[in-house]
Amino acid sequence: MTTHVNPVRTHRHESTAVPPDGEPVGISHAAQRALAVVRIGFGLTFLWAFFDKLLALGFHTGYDQQGNLDRFGDAAWINGGSPTEGFLAFGADGPFKEIYNSIAGAAWADWLFMIGLLGIGLALTFGIGMRIAGATGALLYVLMWTVVLPPENNPVLDEHLLGAATLAALALANAGDTWGLGKAWTKTQLVQHNPFLR
Repeated sequence: MTTHVNPVRTHRHESTAVPPDGEPVGISHAAQRALAVVRIGFGLTFLWAFFDKLLALGFHTGYDQQGNLDRFGDAAWINGGSPTEGFLAFGADGPFKEIYNSIAGAAWADWLFMIGLLGIGLALTFGIGMRIAGATGALLYVLMWTVVLPPENNPVLDEHLLGAATLAALALANAGDTWGLGKAWTKTQLVQHNPFLR
């Protein structure tokens, strides 16, 4: 007669970090660093777009109608150029074309766009205000997606929608806490009293 012995199974319990807001986070250190790299990369991309349009650095902004490079010239926002006019007036296509054509070059649209680029870029680069940066950045990407419909290389998806999803994920994952000022920002009284600023 044989006796059946049940093997003893040991379970390794993974510790789960609990941030100040009480939500458990189970992201590995490697994943946190990878998200930080993505966050900083997106932040620098927004900042670069801001400075390129502000100064006409010649990487996307700074060409005249004949295609000649004119760095720091008339296309620069500081010299009276419009950061929204070219794309919205001549690049818009699809069901919202008329709407975008009508606001192309409007001062309020230029200011909102440039403030958005700068604010989102700074927040992502430094890891502060990630919730607002993620939400406004995702909104900006979705609006840019609606300028040209359908997208050129896919009936629905393009880099704008993927960018929007990525910014939302970065905000939800508290990506500003790694290689950023997110933890220190969270401890400020301003954020303690207004958690949406996290």
